[in-house]
Amino acid sequence: MGTDPYGGVLAYVGIGSNLADPEGQVRRALVELAALPQSALVAGSRLYRTAPVGPQDQPDYVNAAVCLRTRLTAEGLLAALQRVERAHGRVRDGRRWGPRTLDLDILLYGEALIDRPGLRVPHPELANRAFVLVPLADIAPPRLAIPGGGSLAELIARCPCGGVAALPDRQSDCGAARALAESPQPAAEPAD
Repeated sequence: MGTDPYGGVLAYVGIGSNLADPEGQVRRALVELAALPQSALVAGSRLYRTAPVGPQDQPDYVNAAVCLRTRLTAEGLLAALQRVERAHGRVRDGRRWGPRTLDLDILLYGEALIDRPGLRVPHPELANRAFVLVPLADIAPPRLAIPGGGSLAELIARCPCGGVAALPDRQSDCGAARALAESPQPAAEPAD
């Protein structure tokens, strides 16, 4: 499930927000992710409301996940995701698990195991986070191999998935992003 027949890598990205209209932040991010260069949106999950992890003195989160087909390197994808975060007003103040306008995490990048400063894939907390696993299960097959961790189904079976509630479906949770992804677009040229 790593490289697709079009030459791109399937990458799964987790999305979260708990500030400044979290649902709106996530919906806008879905549209922006569908428009990333050298990438195409393959699938988007429903939106979920979840309690914060870590400090409880913050609002609940809205979470989702997407699958992208991308020709960007893992580092290039991370840079693109961080640009989207900054455009949403994300400020990295060093507070771990603190509130944020938008958080975009590479969960999986094909079958790659990456451990570099600033980039660890699969996401190191993937197996312990229901707010990631539940949306991921919307868009990935249960047999999806998590490098170094087993299958998605195995991870979900081991993770308590309480406290993750689907938001009401407003026409289609990822409708705008899916429409963008399905519209004819010229093939992206590889970056030099």
